[in-house]
Amino acid sequence: MASPTRESLPVEAMPDTPVRPARRPEWLKVRAPQGETYEFVLRLMRSKRLHTVCEEARCPNIGECWGHGTATFMILGDVCTRSCRFCAVRTGRPLSIDWDEPNRVAEAVRAMGLSHVVITSVNRDELPDGGATLFAMTIRRIRERVPGCTVEVLTPDFKGSIEALRIVIEARPDIFNHNVETVPRLFKKVQPQDRYEWAMATLSNAKKLWPECVTKSGIMVGLGETWEEIIEVMKDLRAVGVDILTIGQYLQPSRNHLPVERFYRPEEFEALKRIGYELGFRWVESGPLVRSSYRAEAQARALSRVPRP
Repeated sequence: MASPTRESLPVEAMPDTPVRPARRPEWLKVRAPQGETYEFVLRLMRSKRLHTVCEEARCPNIGECWGHGTATFMILGDVCTRSCRFCAVRTGRPLSIDWDEPNRVAEAVRAMGLSHVVITSVNRDELPDGGATLFAMTIRRIRERVPGCTVEVLTPDFKGSIEALRIVIEARPDIFNHNVETVPRLFKKVQPQDRYEWAMATLSNAKKLWPECVTKSGIMVGLGETWEEIIEVMKDLRAVGVDILTIGQYLQPSRNHLPVERFYRPEEFEALKRIGYELGFRWVESGPLVRSSYRAEAQARALSRVPRP
């Protein structure tokens, strides 16, 4: 298949020298979270001493998702051992492992009546397995208490460790996700303690350990990458068998984080979506407010091949 070219892009897509935007465009403005279901989820998370990436990462879709009774649980605490310059999650020395956390997550999933759940975590580089054991425990507890609920995990890279990854894969998540986040040239700037090779090894090894595994990854745009670099990452992800791709706009969480270099227009996200399908992805979500968990339940229902208990 021929490589996508600039001729296939919208007019004025990806200028060679992006101009840093002055303010957020209209298509990126969202309503403040509110509503009865939102308040219920908020109270539930507090009562069970649980964390969600929706809150910790300041996701712009929190109102929509919580309003529909869905959430992405963040296990292993709320303090990360890495200091990625795009992420709002706190960095520091984490507390000890809370081994009851998988039980409380499963109880919350049951209380919310979820049919699909996403489990993610902070990085825990100080742990020998990077927290893989708690991921596996959480998957199994949910399956025990909420039969039929599909489970997606969004894990760290475990520094490329196949043994840590094996622990998670053997618990048979319906979808395995690890976000590559950005292009290789920007890795040290955006996520200085991560490596592109670790990200690709994690996704590649997931397929090697379990060929039937549905794998997923995501990219942020607006950090200074070129259009051609985005396409190269998409090709790399397809080369290691990634099935689902999400592409969304980077939004600066605070003044202490990396600035937005460029806001992509909705039609540019549509072009990336089309190119993704041309490259062979089975599912592509591409839009200004798309995040890893966007339409996750629909993806699981359509693509998951995990034998149900």
